[in-house]
Amino acid sequence: MSKTKGVSLIANNKKAYHDYFIEETFEAGLALVGTEVKSLRQGQCSIKESFVRVEDGEVFVYQMHIPPYEKGNIFNKDPLRVRKLLLHKREINRLIGQQQQKGYTIVPLKVYFKDSRVKIEIGLARGKKLYDKRDDIAKRDTKREAEREFKIRNLG
Repeated sequence: MSKTKGVSLIANNKKAYHDYFIEETFEAGLALVGTEVKSLRQGQCSIKESFVRVEDGEVFVYQMHIPPYEKGNIFNKDPLRVRKLLLHKREINRLIGQQQQKGYTIVPLKVYFKDSRVKIEIGLARGKKLYDKRDDIAKRDTKREAEREFKIRNLG
């Protein structure tokens, strides 16, 4: 867990950046119970398989796995329960409008503590085609090669 300016990262969704073009990001609060927050403080969370849905003017995250807190006993909730995201009405309306366009979806990108509050960064995303993914991999490889050549040239 890295600490910078009161922000400590809990979980990161690298797969989302590989599978989607992230057009816009939003920061949302998470409605949680006490034992879930304690489990998050231990750095336990997975958002790899999770997704976001807008229902009746409210935003929810599905399949976000927060394991039960060891000392939580009867207060523990279901690890995969649906959790509400806290956003302003205008942000929700903007998400609804953008999502109705063809090919857009909402994906969770990061879960982190901002000061003492749990926040989730969600992104308005457009799906990548296979050739886009290959193009990104090729760009990354050429950049890595260039950095390696630069390093060798400067050492010798």
